[in-house]
Amino acid sequence: MKLYRILPLLAVALPGLAQAQALQCAIPASVPRPHPELPSDKEPVRNLPIGSYTLALTWAPEYCQAHRRDNSADMECGGGNRFGFTLHGLWPDGVGPEWPQYCQATAILPAALIKQHLCATPSAQLMQHEWAKHGTCMPNAPADYFKRSTGLYAKLRYPDMDALSRKALTAGAFAAAFAAANPGLPASAIRVTANRKGWLNELWLCLDRSFAFERCKPNSGGVTSGTALKIWRGRR
Repeated sequence: MKLYRILPLLAVALPGLAQAQALQCAIPASVPRPHPELPSDKEPVRNLPIGSYTLALTWAPEYCQAHRRDNSADMECGGGNRFGFTLHGLWPDGVGPEWPQYCQATAILPAALIKQHLCATPSAQLMQHEWAKHGTCMPNAPADYFKRSTGLYAKLRYPDMDALSRKALTAGAFAAAFAAANPGLPASAIRVTANRKGWLNELWLCLDRSFAFERCKPNSGGVTSGTALKIWRGRR
């Protein structure tokens, strides 16, 4: 990725996100009102103890390639905006194989709060989903939840994704490159996910209960370190 221009509004509102790969982000004057995100038979309420956390990042070029005809992706994939890694969310993990979710009913997020974090998570509906499913299981208010998740995201630094996309790469090699760009973040704390065709789609970073990076637990998701990995560059 060679373009690192960031709009003045973003530079004022969210300092540090230039390094967090909001490469070009224009915050709209008004944002769509999200619809409620509710538990279901497939996604039931689970009030469980928290054992650790996951910080999930989405590789936006691949996401936009897969959702280029999806109107709900306009903020992330259209309108002149351009992103590298975006913040999917901060997830509380359980002590065992299941995790807490939809711990309490919640109202629609305020528009002002959504606007504040759109250049990290460029979807009002995704923000509503993350708060309803994950944030309600953490003992804080919506503003505190998004401040925590965006704060963790803003501290991350990134390897040269353009150069890596042109190499024969494995998931383990990519995790090592990502770790090298972030002193204090070991490769063992990074889970790499890919789609069925082997294209990078997300990173899941493992955190302990104090939000410090820790080795990911076995069988907690992601591809194996030897899996071949491709990186979609998107438009230049």
